[in-house]
Amino acid sequence: MTTHIVDKDGTKIEVTSSTTVPTDRHFRDAWSVTGTVISEDLATAKEIFKDKIREVRTPLLAAEDVVYMKALEADNASAKTASVAKKVALRNAPASSAITSATTIAVLKAAWDTATLGENPYA
Repeated sequence: MTTHIVDKDGTKIEVTSSTTVPTDRHFRDAWSVTGTVISEDLATAKEIFKDKIREVRTPLLAAEDVVYMKALEADNASAKTASVAKKVALRNAPASSAITSATTIAVLKAAWDTATLGENPYA
């Protein structure tokens, strides 16, 4: 059986014993082929990372809307302020400087903000 890999640009290569393939498949859609070496394109990986943040934050924002509405009904100013701060942090998460400044895939994975987004899917 022959195994083929298609990289982010649509280049299809046959995997042989001399092909270097990343062991981590989290950023599979960021793979780039150079000869027989498959590496991860960091710029594409950053976009995939941001998309994952957007996916994870959607239900968190919806839950925080409920918290805010309860605080609004109770006229609890401190709870409203805390809820607004959390929603702002969730909205700003994809623009984190830790993502922008990441220089390797390992550093990018470590840029996941567990305090805001919860468990790191890349851990």
